[in-house]
Amino acid sequence: MTSAALAASVLLAGCNSEEIGTLATNAKANRPIPDKMLAEMSEKDMDPQSPMLVRLFKQEAELEVWKQNRSGRFELLKVYPICRWSGDLGPKVKEGDRQAPEGFYTISPAQMNPASAYYLSFNTGFPNAYDRAWGRTGSELMVHGDCSSRGCYAMTDEQIAEIYSLGRESFFGGQRAFQFQAYPFRMTAKNMARHRNNPNMAFWKMLKEGNDHFEVTHLEPKVDVCEKRYVFDAAQDPSSTKALNFSPAGKCPVFQVPDDIAQAVQDKTARDDAEFTQLVARNEPTAPMKRGIDGGMNAVFAAKLPDGQTGLSESNTSNLAVASYSSTPTTVPGTVNPPHAPEPVVAAAPPPPPPPAAPATRVASADSSAKSEGFFSSLARRIGIGKSDSAPPPAKPRVIEAKNVAAPKPAPAPAPAPVTRPAEAKPAATAQAKPQNDQQTTAAGGAMSGAQPIVAGNSFDSRFGAMK
Repeated sequence: MTSAALAASVLLAGCNSEEIGTLATNAKANRPIPDKMLAEMSEKDMDPQSPMLVRLFKQEAELEVWKQNRSGRFELLKVYPICRWSGDLGPKVKEGDRQAPEGFYTISPAQMNPASAYYLSFNTGFPNAYDRAWGRTGSELMVHGDCSSRGCYAMTDEQIAEIYSLGRESFFGGQRAFQFQAYPFRMTAKNMARHRNNPNMAFWKMLKEGNDHFEVTHLEPKVDVCEKRYVFDAAQDPSSTKALNFSPAGKCPVFQVPDDIAQAVQDKTARDDAEFTQLVARNEPTAPMKRGIDGGMNAVFAAKLPDGQTGLSESNTSNLAVASYSSTPTTVPGTVNPPHAPEPVVAAAPPPPPPPAAPATRVASADSSAKSEGFFSSLARRIGIGKSDSAPPPAKPRVIEAKNVAAPKPAPAPAPAPVTRPAEAKPAATAQAKPQNDQQTTAAGGAMSGAQPIVAGNSFDSRFGAMK
């Protein structure tokens, strides 16, 4: 859409002239769908303004956009390599854990942020009803540009602009919200077998059920939450006279899944379970634990960076995805902080012989004091501040110079330094120009499946007055 045409469509939706002016001058938000993609849609019998659905996989570092064709089924339109994601495989649990969320979320126009500090973004809606039922906390978890993540999913600016344009056109076509499914990996029997010892397996089996509902139908699964678990495609039970009413932490109402969906999911589950059992019987190796790594990056981006690492992401396993991008499809910013392998733990030198034992009464006193004192109190005691006893001060700790190592003295060997995870950083200028998180305000209404919409000051929410 051109700016003039877009402004006209917004006028019909009931926006005032000030909002029209803001929208018409936002070039990033108005970027048209590329001609090549429009041609692909035509070949796949899709309309530009038909509903869309997004699926994302951490381990493969891939984001899929699906569009509804004219038969009403969703088909894959494009696979995007993810430039950066943070955290580990597994759900987000609390504010500050740097985890990118996993689960089923709903993205309304109110959650689209054309004024994002990270080029463009949309809010995942975390925490949703399921997350809140488990007391999980966090806010402003985005899919955005800039290829830099602190608990989000980061694309490049060109990628997020394209995804944003697809979402915008779907909203203009009448879709009230699109579903966002976030998974730790592609929910195959082999991946489930590889991660069978992971403590998140029970949660992932539940996510797989929703994944299976979508894969056997190519329809957006209806998502509800009760008894602190996801329920998919629940329909009214003919034997029940009560309307379906789901409470995230309450008892599930009587419901049924349509027979055709239930049977198709059951058949797929049986096939996957049989394959899983065979893989375990053949001692399929479990996924290695990669401690000290923050998130991952698709290999197509890591290959373009000096010493680039994929981190927790693995080589592309989807033939379709590999065919979708044989080279880097977009620009990688110069401020990317790719995941790095943890520093190797160097074995410490054998400790020197222990010093002669002090009298028993002094040892007991020292142990008791060390357990009860804080760091600064202990330091004050050691240098004689605030103490009146006449006991001799303890020996000074052994100091080792990196280039001139003194002969070992009788003192306990220092504990090895802990291995720290590399912190994500940006140049100072960038850090000042961009806040740590997109700041948005909460919107009332418009949420689906327990999503928590966040509204930016110039978000799309007010542009869809006629659709509410």
